[in-house]
Amino acid sequence: MTDDERRRRWRLVLGGPAEEALGAAEGRDARMDAALAALYDGEGDGEQGRRTARSAGLGGSAPRVARWLGDIREYFPSTVVQVMQQDAIERLDLTRLMLEPEMLDAIEPDVHMVGTLLSLNRVMPATTKDAARQVVRKVVDELEQRISQKTRAAVTGALNRAARINRPKLTDIDWDRTIRANLKHYQAEHRTVIPERLIGYGRRTTAVHRDVVLCVDQSGSMAASVVFSGVFAAVLASMRSLKTSLVVFDTAVVDLTDQLADPVEVLFGTQLGGGTDINRAIGYSRQLITRPRDSIFVLISDLYEGGVREQMLRRVAEMTAAGVQVVVLLALSDEGAPAYDHENAAALAALGVPAFACTPDAFPDLMAAAIERRDLMAFAARSTGT
Repeated sequence: MTDDERRRRWRLVLGGPAEEALGAAEGRDARMDAALAALYDGEGDGEQGRRTARSAGLGGSAPRVARWLGDIREYFPSTVVQVMQQDAIERLDLTRLMLEPEMLDAIEPDVHMVGTLLSLNRVMPATTKDAARQVVRKVVDELEQRISQKTRAAVTGALNRAARINRPKLTDIDWDRTIRANLKHYQAEHRTVIPERLIGYGRRTTAVHRDVVLCVDQSGSMAASVVFSGVFAAVLASMRSLKTSLVVFDTAVVDLTDQLADPVEVLFGTQLGGGTDINRAIGYSRQLITRPRDSIFVLISDLYEGGVREQMLRRVAEMTAAGVQVVVLLALSDEGAPAYDHENAAALAALGVPAFACTPDAFPDLMAAAIERRDLMAFAARSTGT
């Protein structure tokens, strides 16, 4: 990198205060600098205005914000645009402007934007809902393309491995498990294992092999998790070998299972915000579990319980004792380490129930591990690096 290019980049990073030392931004750089200043510097007239701390620079004008959204899409890559949009909503309190169709036409759709729209669902005017659905539909379609193939492959493979048979064809032998099961028959003089029992992969059938219940906390802090959970639930529901249910909750519980054919309808069926009654949600979800040893219960929540904590833990203990594979995800998103109730997470871990954050890319492998009834505590440790 040349010295001139280095100075140019530092000028864009530092903004107006660096103008005296690094020179004024010109041409395209000047327009990029203006877009950044509108968000991170704020309003001000003249050189002195650009050098002092000021209030936000986008104001409350929807047309002005829409033009700014168009500018940043022109000057910055989509990943940067998404960050700037989120910063604009948080720093400049632009949430109410998201209710205007011209704003929705200008934004770069992403998971965070969908979360914001879903939180406004109850106050969204009819004139905005069509545009909002188009934004949500675009994000959902992109997420389905990202996760569908891997999820189907991981789940199908796990179901086939879980349905083991003891007289497999040569091509169906699971050599790893066969060797492990026959290590006691190791022949030292021949330096080999003579297997008395072969373990193989079962063939896929159209029967339902597992019941899956996703129970999702829809409090405001879980917005991204709600979006990913809705899409994953729709993908799992499309697989005949699984019976998938989706339950969302705050202080009330809503069963969205009958809407899983369309993940957009699922997401608009949620009501982000409000309190949290995990105990009540678990109580409802238990009614959906009729085959405990063939069931997987996934609770997606930050565990800040507003209901009866002791009963919540007792219900989880009863589910695990009955043979249900229980998993608690503190978040299902790409947002990094979440805030969560450490005391409740520790109490669940004491019951043998892993509680950890999971990225969308790791979720298919998690479901595969649960289907095969592998050690999910070990899976959680690998996923979190602990």
